[in-house]
Amino acid sequence: MSPPRIRNMEEFASVSGISRPTISKYFNDPDSVRASTRARIEEALERYDYRPNIYAINQNRRLTKNIGVVVPYLADPFFAEIARNIEQRCIAAGFSPTLFSAHGQPDLERDILDTLRSLKPAGVLFAPLGRSSDRGAIEKFSRDIPTVLFDSNIEGVGEAFIGSNNFQSVPMMVDYLCRTGEAPCFFEMTPLNPNANKRHNAYVEAMEQRGLAPNVVRVEGDSWNFEDIGFAEGKKAFEQKRFNSDTIFCSNDRLAIGLLAAAYEKGYRVGNGAGCAVRIAGHDDHPFSRFTSPTLTTVAQDYASIAQTSVETLFKLIESGERASERRETVYEGKLVLRASA
Repeated sequence: MSPPRIRNMEEFASVSGISRPTISKYFNDPDSVRASTRARIEEALERYDYRPNIYAINQNRRLTKNIGVVVPYLADPFFAEIARNIEQRCIAAGFSPTLFSAHGQPDLERDILDTLRSLKPAGVLFAPLGRSSDRGAIEKFSRDIPTVLFDSNIEGVGEAFIGSNNFQSVPMMVDYLCRTGEAPCFFEMTPLNPNANKRHNAYVEAMEQRGLAPNVVRVEGDSWNFEDIGFAEGKKAFEQKRFNSDTIFCSNDRLAIGLLAAAYEKGYRVGNGAGCAVRIAGHDDHPFSRFTSPTLTTVAQDYASIAQTSVETLFKLIESGERASERRETVYEGKLVLRASA
C-alpha cells in the first residue's frame, strides 16, 4: 500500500517522528539542523512525497521579496517584451524578479521549477511551454507556491490565468481579410502550445460561420525556430501550390516573417493593390512586425494589460496568504493593426 497522503506539517511530524519545531526550522533553513536530522527529514519527505504548505510557513516567517518569472523562449522578442513589462511592475512594487527561460526544452522547464523552490519565492509568474510541459510537475509546484499562469494556459493549473482572447482576435482578422479580398487560408505548424490550437479552431469556426470552406495549410516543424520553419516550409508550400487563396493568415507573426521572406525568394510581391500576388497577415504584433518589408498586418495582443493583471493577481495572492476560492481566467481582446502586407 502507498503511504497516506500528508496534509500538513503536524501530520508529517507525527508520521516521521521528528518534532514540529525541528521540521519548521529545517524548512526555513536546512543547514540550521544537524546533518543526521536533516537526512532523517529528507528521507521522510521522499517516503511520504510531502511538500510543505508555503502559505502556512509564511505565517511564521517574513515573506521573501523574490518573484520568479518563467517564459518558454526568451529569444522570442514577444516574450522578452512581456517579461520586460512584468519585471518593471514587480520592481516598482518593491519585489525582486528573477527571469528564467525554458528555451523550448521541457527538461529545462522542470529544472527551473526545482531552482525556484530553492529560492523560496513569494510567488511565480509562469508562461509554460504548453504541449510538452510536464503537467504533473507544474501542478505539484503550484500547490506549494503561489503561481499565476500567463499567455499559455494549462487548464486547472495555478491560481489564475491571464492571456489573450483568441476567439475574438482570430475572427476579427478573418472578417477583415474577407471584406477586403479573398477569404484567407490558414498557415500553421505543429501546435506547440494551447494558443496555437485555439487559433486553429477559431479560424475554422470563423470560416464555417461565413459558409466558407476552411483551408488549413499545416507544415512540418516541431521547434521554436518559427521563422526558419515559415521560410523553408513556406517555400515548399508555394512550390506545391498548397495555398488555394492569394490571402494567407499565419498563426503567429514569427511564421509570417518567415513566409514573407519565402514569398520574396519565390518572386511574389506581397501587399494590396496592383502588381501584388499575395496578401500575408499574422497574429501577436511581434516587435519586429512593423519593420518587415512590407510591414506586417497583424493582431496586437494587449501586452500591458496582460502583464499588469498577472502581477496584480499574484500580489493579491501573496498579500492574502490564502488560496483563491476558485481559479480565475482573464483574457484580453486583440486589436487589428493594418499595415502594408494585407
